[in-house]
Amino acid sequence: MAKTTTKSAAPKRKPKSKPAAARPKTPARPVARRRASASGKESSAVDALLKLLESPLVADLLAVGATAAVAALTEHRSSRKSGGGASNTILRAVATAAAAAIGRRLTTEFEEIRNAANARKTKSGGPA
Repeated sequence: MAKTTTKSAAPKRKPKSKPAAARPKTPARPVARRRASASGKESSAVDALLKLLESPLVADLLAVGATAAVAALTEHRSSRKSGGGASNTILRAVATAAAAAIGRRLTTEFEEIRNAANARKTKSGGPA
């Protein structure tokens, strides 16, 4: 007897992706250009912020806030042994202490500036 030949099912192939040359190219993003100010110098909000961050007052404020935060954290850690609170409560207290210390320092600085300005006005004979 002769065997009949049957065709086996051919494996399915995924369609090949288009070659790189045939793919549509995505348009390149336009380069953002900075505008020069009228005086020819580039001054922007970023430059002003960087200058502000370099000032000694900002460094002093950060140091005061960090010191207050560490003090509050230490206080809560020591009270935690005797039944402290949750970490969220501790974190909130640390942030509050840092913000209060920075606020006090800023208030002191502004009062000193105001007093110096008033002293200058009264010394020069201007209206107080």
